[in-house]
Amino acid sequence: MSRLIGVYGAAGCGRGVMPLLRSQYRAPELVFIDDGQAPGYVNGHDILTWTDFLERQTDQKAVSIAIAASHIRQTLAEKCAAANIPLIEVRAASVVQMDEVVIEEGACLSPFVTLSSNIRIGRCFHANLYSYVEHDCIIGDFVTFAPGAKVNGNVTIGDHAYIGSGAIIRQGLTIGAGVIVGMGAVVTRDVPPGVTVVGNPAKPLIKD
Repeated sequence: MSRLIGVYGAAGCGRGVMPLLRSQYRAPELVFIDDGQAPGYVNGHDILTWTDFLERQTDQKAVSIAIAASHIRQTLAEKCAAANIPLIEVRAASVVQMDEVVIEEGACLSPFVTLSSNIRIGRCFHANLYSYVEHDCIIGDFVTFAPGAKVNGNVTIGDHAYIGSGAIIRQGLTIGAGVIVGMGAVVTRDVPPGVTVVGNPAKPLIKD
């Protein structure tokens, strides 16, 4: 039975995901999907348009959405659902996952990610290099952790939140939907939806 897996996005995020897929799924044909760069070829794989991907003859198809922008991820997830194409999880071999962790479809888990126990994670979660989620956290849909993001226990994170590189979130906090936590920020208080926080301790960003 033939299988075709597409990485949606041929830019940096997608090129980071593809080697993980090669290790995880050895038999299928692997391609990039990117209407802006197709037709093309990068790092040993064809770049197809979405239409070409749909028309390619194969027994099974699946997609990993490797797009950093969370709202675009959601749009593409809806496009895949409308075409009855399932989203697959991409997981590096070095990922550590402990007890009672539930992850919805489409996650991308980079090398050296740690997921502790009793965690619930929504759709199309992106966890970049060396990020971690501690015990009893609840994470919404289309959330992104940049490299080295650190989320301690009993934290709730809303949909489309972005946790920047090296940021630390204290135990027991609530981070609202659409929040951006800046690089290296140390979050010690709850953050309302849609707010950007930076610094140590983290405070709302005031734009000039």
